[in-house]
Amino acid sequence: MTAGLIHLAPTHLTGPLAVLAVGGEIDLETAPALRDEALVLIREGHTQLVLDLGEVFFCDSSGLNALIGILRCAKAAGGSLTLAAVPDRVTRMLAVTGVAAVIASYPDADAAMTALGLPPAPAPAPSSEPVPSPESAPEPSREPI
Repeated sequence: MTAGLIHLAPTHLTGPLAVLAVGGEIDLETAPALRDEALVLIREGHTQLVLDLGEVFFCDSSGLNALIGILRCAKAAGGSLTLAAVPDRVTRMLAVTGVAAVIASYPDADAAMTALGLPPAPAPAPSSEPVPSPESAPEPSREPI
C-alpha cells in the first residue's frame, strides 16, 4: 500500500504476529494510512504487531500520535506494539516525549520477535531458477506496436 510518501508492507503474518515494514515519511498526510493498515492487521487477529521502521526517513508528531493510537488498539485487543530498526531521529523523538518508556524497540524485526517469545521470520528460500546473465537474455522485439 502506498499513500503519499509512505510504503507499508506486511512482511510476516503468522498467528497473532504481524510484522509491518514501514518506509518513507510518517507525517500528517501519511500517518492515517499507517494507523489504518495496523488496525486492519489487529482486527484480523495479528495482535502482536511489530513495526519495522528501518526505511522511515521522517516522522513528525502526527506519526507519534499514530504510534500511540496503534499501541492503544493493540493493547485493547490483548496484544502489543513493538518497534524494530528505529532510526536515530525517531528514537530521539520517542525518548524526549516519553513514548520510549511504553513502546519497546529492538535493533531489527528478528530481535523484536525473539523478545516477544516468537521464532524469527524464516529466511526466504533461495530461488531454484537460475538468474539469466545479460548475455543470455533474449533480444527485445523490435516490431512496431
